[in-house]
Amino acid sequence: MKFLFRFILSSLCLLSVFVAPACDPNSRAAKDDQSKLKVGIVFDIGGKDDRSFNAAAWEGVKRAVQDFPITLRDVEPGDPTSIEPAMRAFAERGFDLIIGVGFAQTPIMQDVASDYPNIRFAIIDGVILKRDAQGKPIEGQFAENVASLIFKEHQGSYLVGMIAAKKSQTGVVGFIGGMDIPLIHKFATGYEEGARAVNPNIRVIDNYVGVTDAAWNNPGKGKELAVAQINKGADVIFTAAGNSGLGAFDAAEQYNKFVIGVDSNQNWVKPGFVLTSMVKRVDNAVYQIIADLIKGQFQGGIHVYGLENDGVGYAMDQHNEKLIDPEVLKEVEAAKQKIIKGEIEVTDAMAK
Repeated sequence: MKFLFRFILSSLCLLSVFVAPACDPNSRAAKDDQSKLKVGIVFDIGGKDDRSFNAAAWEGVKRAVQDFPITLRDVEPGDPTSIEPAMRAFAERGFDLIIGVGFAQTPIMQDVASDYPNIRFAIIDGVILKRDAQGKPIEGQFAENVASLIFKEHQGSYLVGMIAAKKSQTGVVGFIGGMDIPLIHKFATGYEEGARAVNPNIRVIDNYVGVTDAAWNNPGKGKELAVAQINKGADVIFTAAGNSGLGAFDAAEQYNKFVIGVDSNQNWVKPGFVLTSMVKRVDNAVYQIIADLIKGQFQGGIHVYGLENDGVGYAMDQHNEKLIDPEVLKEVEAAKQKIIKGEIEVTDAMAK
């Protein structure tokens, strides 16, 4: 019965998944080109145009399309219940690699990848475990057909925390997270530790948009939280909230404060008001796993991206180069090297 239910869901989803190619909607030939490997990507409900997390993954797969002979399809689920049918639809069609964007897809991919052991999967921010004969996950053993792409967000957040504390005139900085979950606590904790390394007496105000998936797609709430923090004295706000974080950008512009972007380089969104962005190179990770597939070098298990391999960092460009003093950047770069060498240990809130 369970299999029949999943099959029906997958069948219903097929039409929406495969109505058009992701990167070339006018080309039907690519769909039937058997010489190309097939890659499918399932975004979270924030969508690929969130200018943040999903957008970074989208950039990675688009770059892969330019460099490798692959056929790409993508799905933007309207709600969380659409994720599993979409993923199973890709699997039923025999895709060579299926990518899930976001930790929320972890339990779904755990089931789907187990049901399709001959198909390769990759998940961003999730860890998929191997299952025993009874179908139960085995702690410490990772699924051989799933690449788990994990990032050291706390390290990059530490560096932007230093920048925030250096820039603050009030001694108060803010943090706005999307869902109130351990993953986002990694950002918050690293940010606070970096800020306190510069100013031990700094006040850090933190708020979260919500506790459901909807927390990633509510810019109105993001702005409301940012305004409340500004009213409490915050003059720099770091947001790790997906599309909801864009509301904080509007608040920063309206009240002449600074915001720090996340995941993608968001310096361009509100030039002059974006102090920097904590970049999480999801684009590189996604691109690399596709490259590994093409080269026959795909490996399941955990793939970690941190400061040591440019998996995280902070963005400097023409939009913010005049906002941060060169001496501050020297201090931040020195701290970066100390983190890489293990001389500074940033707390990983998910490891507690």
